[in-house]
Amino acid sequence: MFRKLYHWTLAQAASRHADKALAASSFAESSFFPIPADVLFIPMCLARPDTAYRFAAIATVTSVLGGIFGWWIGQFAFQSLAAPLLEFYGKMAAFETLKSNTADGAILLMLVTSGASHIPPMKVVTILSGVISFDLKWFIVSAIIARGGRFYLLAYLLRRFGTKVIDFIESRLPWVAAAFLGVLAALWWVLHYG
Repeated sequence: MFRKLYHWTLAQAASRHADKALAASSFAESSFFPIPADVLFIPMCLARPDTAYRFAAIATVTSVLGGIFGWWIGQFAFQSLAAPLLEFYGKMAAFETLKSNTADGAILLMLVTSGASHIPPMKVVTILSGVISFDLKWFIVSAIIARGGRFYLLAYLLRRFGTKVIDFIESRLPWVAAAFLGVLAALWWVLHYG
């Protein structure tokens, strides 16, 4: 099933409705859809680098709106909407573990890591934020920073370096992820102890 969704999503990047598909994918990824918006975003930016920043704007705005929808699901409709989705994707145990060990600082950190690297999945963090009543203003600000930073950085790199940046990231993914997590850990330490 996921393979079919992946191929369907990838096919949308070449369609004349790619902007709408990107908006829908970015919105849905932040609240319930299992395929990251990057599957559309990256091929679209590579195919049309002159509009990469417009694609980044579309992805950022709709991703944040999707995150707000995920927060709303967690806050007001967890049992009727979120719990069945989490069960369907096999994420309920991960969700319960996160819920039992989560405070506001951890939510901020998860929003940034999820928004920037999909770890943990964005939909899990947005729903969890609503379940624990994380402040919606801070949620929106952190989602804008994380998702906007990710999409605009990718747009810049794809415009400037094209497929070379994808090859670089894929060949050095563990190092890129470790460096990113190191920066986040340093930021968390500065915010709490600096």
